[in-house]
Amino acid sequence: MTYHLKITMLNIEPPIWRRVAVDGECSLGDLHLILQIVMGWTNSHLHGFRIGDSHYSEIDPEHYEWGEDTLNEDAITLEQVVPFTGVEFLYQYDFGDGWEHLVKVEAIKEPEPGVSYPTCLAGERSCPPEDVGGISGYAEFLEALADSDHPENSSTIDWFGSNFDPENFPIDLVNQYLAQFDSDEIVSYVETVSYTYKQGQ
Repeated sequence: MTYHLKITMLNIEPPIWRRVAVDGECSLGDLHLILQIVMGWTNSHLHGFRIGDSHYSEIDPEHYEWGEDTLNEDAITLEQVVPFTGVEFLYQYDFGDGWEHLVKVEAIKEPEPGVSYPTCLAGERSCPPEDVGGISGYAEFLEALADSDHPENSSTIDWFGSNFDPENFPIDLVNQYLAQFDSDEIVSYVETVSYTYKQGQ
């Protein structure tokens, strides 16, 4: 079965969201990488899922942030932990900046003939840059870029560049990457490419 998910970043306006269809048999570890691609993150920070009372993440003895009750995200599939439509759960990325995403199961359907999964169905707006400083840092970043007289304009451009478009969401490019999805190979992509806001650089 395919799961139709809506992913919405929390505590940010205007809304940044995606709709994606994935194979229900994918592991939560694979789902993490899919979410990195569709959102535009670069897999540069720790992450985790909070589903009901359980925490799931990558089990790494050197970076064990969730505690002893954390479960291995690679050992569980999406359909095992969220078997029904309407279920909502939390995906957290970068515990420092504190990006939280609400993931809702909007539908569970038979796969469509001729459609490869995962696939992104819709979305709006770019995700914030990595290491921008969370919600407040992102607001300051946008203000500095938009105003050439802002005291941080020059340093912000030096840090990031000047071509960030908060309204940009290139769904066709996202789906090109998803069409090549392989959990063993896609890690190198998400660690080096941030397509939603660095196009042209």
